[in-house]
Amino acid sequence: MAELDPEDAKIVTLARSSRARTGAAEGAAVRDTDGRTYAASTVALPSLRLTALQAAVAAAVSSGAPGLEAAAVVTESGSVDADSLAAARDLTAGVPVLRADASGAVVETV
Repeated sequence: MAELDPEDAKIVTLARSSRARTGAAEGAAVRDTDGRTYAASTVALPSLRLTALQAAVAAAVSSGAPGLEAAAVVTESGSVDADSLAAARDLTAGVPVLRADASGAVVETV
């Protein structure tokens, strides 16, 4: 994959850090159209379950983000699940979502 734009590299790093800090299955970060970033990890409580990307989108929306420029998910999974993509694209249709492995290497853009 081509070298990342510095702003995209930043959200991959934030997603990776969020995952590592919590020991969660996934970490995610989004950048809104104002340039602000939001990071989150998987939420797995008895009464609340969110993927990392859903949690990051929720943080952006609750902070008043008007839309998303990009998103990144760090996961060992072979894909970004449909519910996660739907959450990001509910806010901005067609937003690029970078999927990276645990090392932070981007393996695809969805």
